[in-house]
Amino acid sequence: MNFLTLAKERYSVRKFEDRDIEQEKLDQIIAAGHLAPTAVNNQPQRIYVLKSEEALEKLKSCTKSHFDAKTVLLIGYHNKENWIRAYDGKNSGDIDAAIVTTHMMLEAKEIGIGSTWVMSFDSRKLRNLLDIPADIELTALLPLGYPAADAKPSDRHSTYRDLNDIVSYL
Repeated sequence: MNFLTLAKERYSVRKFEDRDIEQEKLDQIIAAGHLAPTAVNNQPQRIYVLKSEEALEKLKSCTKSHFDAKTVLLIGYHNKENWIRAYDGKNSGDIDAAIVTTHMMLEAKEIGIGSTWVMSFDSRKLRNLLDIPADIELTALLPLGYPAADAKPSDRHSTYRDLNDIVSYL
């Protein structure tokens, strides 16, 4: 599939089949995150794979946006490994983690796995429940799974602002 078609057809899947993702496919998704570009190639990203019943129950106590996925990736970054822009102190961590998450989300779609990007979760509580070190900033959840037969994009999925509103040629 060409990239623009992939990007257009990908949507936030919020209803999954009750079956596991094959390890080979999960490995492909994680490989896409591993290959993602990061500032000065510092690779501060951390990816936690939540698959056990215990981990998923802990997650469910920290967000309503789990969609009963049987696999959820928790993405963050090590806050001592990210790049800092000298001019103004801008931290690349969230940006790096976003690029990693986007790569994984698009690879998932390419191989028939649905996903949705979730930022609505109690990161402090989840960090404590999963015993994640304090120097890891948690940025996103990526519930993954095979889309249910009746899964569909939200009504707003194909609504785009006019390019003139978002692009300026200088």
